[in-house]
Amino acid sequence: MLMLYDIDPDGVRVTIHWDTFTVGTSFFVPCINTKKAREQLKKITNSKGIKTESRVSTENGLLGIRVWRTR
Repeated sequence: MLMLYDIDPDGVRVTIHWDTFTVGTSFFVPCINTKKAREQLKKITNSKGIKTESRVSTENGLLGIRVWRTR
């Protein structure tokens, strides 16, 4: 079941611990559908008043997005 602040860009639920996502930290979400992941994350961060930057990247051989909190 997808919770309010979870994402599921490839149909698999990804839970992000928003309470510990502080300014200057980042996380990586491995996914194929990077466009959907970015859209879902933008919707959540906008509703929470969190500013982020994200980039599509490959880490340890996995495609996904890296998200940084900027404020």
